[in-house]
Amino acid sequence: MSKEIVDSMVQNMDKSLQALKGELAKVRTGRASTALVDTVHVDYYGSNVPLNQVANVTTPDARSIQISPWEAGMLGAIEKAILAANIGLTPQNDGKVVRINVPQMTEERRKDMVKLVKKMGEETKVAMRNHRRDGNEEIKKAEKAKTITEDEAKKTMDLIQKKTDEKTAEVDKVIVGKEKEIMTI
Repeated sequence: MSKEIVDSMVQNMDKSLQALKGELAKVRTGRASTALVDTVHVDYYGSNVPLNQVANVTTPDARSIQISPWEAGMLGAIEKAILAANIGLTPQNDGKVVRINVPQMTEERRKDMVKLVKKMGEETKVAMRNHRRDGNEEIKKAEKAKTITEDEAKKTMDLIQKKTDEKTAEVDKVIVGKEKEIMTI
């Protein structure tokens, strides 16, 4: 029983870590990434669909994103959608593809982004501590219900703490890597 509780907690922590990585991919670093336009939705014949479902999104170099629509008539709609998404990027339509030049960030902007990344990391750590608390509460309930022994409860709580420490260290590693990426010119 205690193994299932620990496995469930670790699974929830992994989900929190994956969510953090997904959010960090959307943070601008001064380097082009297709994740910057993941939130853009285009009006496609009356339906609101993600950009990657109406066009091929690539990064030909470190400073630009290229969007090649599957239908030539979608260029204007894609351009409007990018502007409407308010992601701080300006699209340029050349009649065949939409290009987005990702400008270099100022030092002040980089520092703001690092603060944002640290905040995201802290929120993820809080979520992980909440998962730890939930796991510990389940162990206490099982101990009270006499489904596990006091020794097993103690060992499991120690294991939960160890797993929590490992996962928060992983979060720190991801955050440090993203900070480096942001501060690299």
